[in-house]
Amino acid sequence: EMSEMSERSKQNVAHGLAWSYYVGYLKIVLPRVKKSMEEFSRANPNVLACRKTWKLHILVPLSCDVYDDLEKADSNIQYVTDLTETTLARAGTKKRVYKHSLYAVRDEENQLWHCAVEYATPLQSLYAMSQDECAAFSREERLEQAKLFYRTLEEILKGSKECADAYRLIAYEDAEEAETHFLSREIVWHLRQEHHEEVAVLEGSHPHTPSTTLDSAELNLQISVSDLPQPLRTDCF
Repeated sequence: EMSEMSERSKQNVAHGLAWSYYVGYLKIVLPRVKKSMEEFSRANPNVLACRKTWKLHILVPLSCDVYDDLEKADSNIQYVTDLTETTLARAGTKKRVYKHSLYAVRDEENQLWHCAVEYATPLQSLYAMSQDECAAFSREERLEQAKLFYRTLEEILKGSKECADAYRLIAYEDAEEAETHFLSREIVWHLRQEHHEEVAVLEGSHPHTPSTTLDSAELNLQISVSDLPQPLRTDCF
């Protein structure tokens, strides 16, 4: 009965997508990210000066609006190169290639910030489901699932020793009005925080986190003690 209720409410969709994303992709690539960044840094010592940014920055738009080309999403984001790829035999596919792209992100002061960044690809599935009549997935359900996906993925990664300090989740609510450089500003904000964190560690102080950060507290799922899926909070969005 509980399983049928979960199926009807579709609350199991995002949970499954988050675990699949972690087991089938992030758990494979994240432990190798720092090595790829280090290799690139040795050849380009002035590009990735801040070691705190040596991680994969994962974009989680709650609208599930994912661009295949980041340069088209924001002209202040420019492709630089691909990092060293990882080749593995995976589920019958020999020499399957995993790689990440390095981008230069321009801020409002015309300064360039470099990082490896990509969207959380399962969000494309959530968006496609909301457009498919067979899935009967409404826009409101999609938003709830996007929040649940983020919270589930966040908890999974927090408990993963292999992926520690190799990622940064960037969850955000898309601007209501079209803003040309909204995405680049969002990414730069996180890169600046990482830079401050590195400086704070070097100086022995604690980094300051502004109250404007979109964190997990704002995406509280309010899971009940009965473990039955409950509606997500929408008062913050």
